[in-house]
Amino acid sequence: MTRARRARQVPLRTHWIVLTLLLVCLSGSLLLHGYTHHMFGTEPDGAVIATGPHNAVPAAVSGGGPLIDATGSSPRSARPKPKTIAITFDDGPDPEWTPKVLDLLKAQGVKATFFVVGTEVVAHPELARRIVAEGHQIGVHTFTHANLSSAAGWRRSLELRQSQLILAGATGVSTPLLRPPYSSEPDALTNADWNAIKHARDDGYLTVLTTQDSEDWRRPGTTQVIANSMPKSTAGQVLLMHDAGGDRTQTLEALQRLIPALKARNFHFATVSDTVGIAQPVHQASVVERGRGLAVIWAMRLSDGTLGILTWLLYAAGALSVLRAITTIVAAKRHARERYWSWGEPVTEPVSVIVPAYNETAGIEAAVRSLVASDHPVEVIVVDDGSSDGTADLVESLGIPGVRVIRQANAGKPAALNTGLQAASYELVVMVDGDTVFEPDAVRMLVQPFADPSVGAVSGNAKVANRKGLLGRWQHIEYVVGFNLDRRLFDLAECMPTVPGAVGGFRRSALERIGGLSDVTLAEDTDLTMALCRDGWRVVYEERARAWTEAPASLGALWRQRYRWCYGTLQAMWKHRGAWVQGGQSGKLGRRGLTYLLLFQVLLPLLAPAVDVFALYGFAFLNPVRVGLVWAAFLALQLGMGFYAFRLDGEKAGPLWSLPLQQFVYRQLMYLVVIQSVFTALAGSRLRWQRMERYGTLNVPPAAADVAR
Repeated sequence: MTRARRARQVPLRTHWIVLTLLLVCLSGSLLLHGYTHHMFGTEPDGAVIATGPHNAVPAAVSGGGPLIDATGSSPRSARPKPKTIAITFDDGPDPEWTPKVLDLLKAQGVKATFFVVGTEVVAHPELARRIVAEGHQIGVHTFTHANLSSAAGWRRSLELRQSQLILAGATGVSTPLLRPPYSSEPDALTNADWNAIKHARDDGYLTVLTTQDSEDWRRPGTTQVIANSMPKSTAGQVLLMHDAGGDRTQTLEALQRLIPALKARNFHFATVSDTVGIAQPVHQASVVERGRGLAVIWAMRLSDGTLGILTWLLYAAGALSVLRAITTIVAAKRHARERYWSWGEPVTEPVSVIVPAYNETAGIEAAVRSLVASDHPVEVIVVDDGSSDGTADLVESLGIPGVRVIRQANAGKPAALNTGLQAASYELVVMVDGDTVFEPDAVRMLVQPFADPSVGAVSGNAKVANRKGLLGRWQHIEYVVGFNLDRRLFDLAECMPTVPGAVGGFRRSALERIGGLSDVTLAEDTDLTMALCRDGWRVVYEERARAWTEAPASLGALWRQRYRWCYGTLQAMWKHRGAWVQGGQSGKLGRRGLTYLLLFQVLLPLLAPAVDVFALYGFAFLNPVRVGLVWAAFLALQLGMGFYAFRLDGEKAGPLWSLPLQQFVYRQLMYLVVIQSVFTALAGSRLRWQRMERYGTLNVPPAAADVAR
């Protein structure tokens, strides 16, 4: 049984489930954060005046007391007892003002009622516990200070239920008392307000309105706050004040003078329930409610932490992306100035060209004819790796002088290349895929850097031949903008991690010194290049050595190709991880090349799903115009890189019109490939050499065809 048959691809399904769950959790966390922080009612209660018809409000309610029980067809209300005042505080707890209010009340011996906002309780649970512990009454002021009168039914229920759970989790108590945000006195109720009150009663709540508004939210001055709070008669009152929502200095100063003054007039201070004469409504929450409440609290804290971490990661990713763009452009510009420097005396010695082939009948003839048409002396060695489609027979039938065919049982691409290496007649060797067509001067250009004895390998310029359709254009853009800009940078930094299998030149003696090609990774070209760097050889990029390769023409084929590339690169990086701590050429590969690959080809793609989710979060909850401008700025940066890279490569910039579309399809496919590869690597699964489906779209360049005839 052959090696290719023994190796099997282990399908991984669990990681997609894990990834989906992570994305769902992340999306849920961001939705929770967006709801609690960006749908929060920030207007002061008194600043929103209810308008609309009020004919549906029962007379017993509009003309009754501030505590309303909207049960059934006979709603009831309760008035405060004479000379009894319930001081109520809305919008807290606040870390600065609530403790000061509590201290003042304690010093004055007064009990009050605090209507707290759920999100503020999550932020300051210790203050909610202190309110309860010091004998004050606690009530609900919704989850996010939402206007229940205009809210949809689902949101009303959410606002009330989450507030109750949060109170249970933070304080251990449950309360039926509700102060709707933006409410005032009973006679100001509209039909919409009444519907909200009835909805709340269905959920078990008693609504507490006011009879007197201190208007401290206006900050009219301490004297005016006192005047607004002073009863005009001996009737009991439910007084509205605030312990949050901004500077409450006037509220505190008013209380310090108001409470003694009212005591001197024989007024008593009590909680809302005592003021209207009903039994204590606040009771201990059940164990289940407390547990669920704690879960809500921790979920909100987790959402805050998630957004904080995500924000910093986005800043880091943005900074790295900009840094990468600047670095690659600067490096490319410098490389362009230096590219025509002479490496030394022209290299004219013959070259052995090795073509590993497995079922390549669709394109092997064009590849071979382009090679023998080179303007540099070559011998072409086609190693047929157990093809079943007659590849070897086709090459032999061409009868082209200088072309040899070697047949072997299927053993994989590295073995085929090693076989060709052993049969090579010359010191300089070019390796080329069976789906690649060389330009007439490509071999000559590719071997010129070998005039420098320190050069062990040369990367050529692989270009996409089948550019029709969006997928072809996107791959063309990736080859020109991504791969080739990176290679210019790697060349200058002397840390080239990959000589592509489509077009690469090597010293045979250098390959023999490192033991030839290894089959322990799927990216044999990357593994080989890294091994040469670690052995002290310099690997350079020669952009004038152009070869045309057939790119995948379907998403499935592209997925399989990039999956193999990415997984093989991860294998090679792990295999050569020791380069990080070594010196010389090996250290340059490690600290420069491997770090670059780790940051920009592994970590950034892994962050990409979070970036996309955050972008959706921004459009939903933040300023969509600002988010759109940020996205447009990054797109403009990529377009700028694209235009420059296309100009360097002598390419027409027309395909760049599809770059914005690339961000919505192609980029997601590429980062999913990285995610799949990382999970595969962590699981320790083994992939076999996957052959890409050929379509026969390659043609011999006209000049090459004339020479080959």
